[in-house]
Amino acid sequence: MKYPIASERLSYRLWEECDLDPFACMCADQVVMQHMAQVMDRKGAMAFIKRAVAAQAQNGVSLLPVTLKSSGEFLGAVGLNIPNYGKPLPFDPCIEIGWRFKRSAWGNGYATEAAAQWLRFAFEELDLEEIVAFTIPANIPSQKVMERLGMKRDLNGDFLHPALDQEHPKARHVLYRLNISDWRIRNPALNQVCMT
Repeated sequence: MKYPIASERLSYRLWEECDLDPFACMCADQVVMQHMAQVMDRKGAMAFIKRAVAAQAQNGVSLLPVTLKSSGEFLGAVGLNIPNYGKPLPFDPCIEIGWRFKRSAWGNGYATEAAAQWLRFAFEELDLEEIVAFTIPANIPSQKVMERLGMKRDLNGDFLHPALDQEHPKARHVLYRLNISDWRIRNPALNQVCMT
């Protein structure tokens, strides 16, 4: 199975046992998780990884670990995902792109670099027609990443997340989209990313 191996500064690989501790630590950080419904304990982090491993085996895509190429340091997780919340999203079927980085990795452009590589994979290797991303309105940093990637907000696409009670303060989400035609216009040469 092909999947992104590396970009300029980052490497991507399948989940390993050694990832649980740093991933669980990241997901227990209230600042990292401030735009999520809740922080995640170690058991929740382990369940997340198990779901990602199963999704990778079944669908060929999931959120995978991101490490710093120069040192192997675990930075977070990024990748493609087929959402499955038990209830459909208003724009199903879809494939989303998502990312989560530990706090010490913020401010270095890692999310944009990693997500750009996964978009290349989605459109060049998987021949997908569209990728979506979504978050709560208050998560401006992630929305800025989406915009740097060329994603456009669907102003008619706001929705209530099906995994949350409709009255939950983080239920409302905004939707961003990127189709293959717009991606090709923005990336005629792909000089900024590489495969190794």
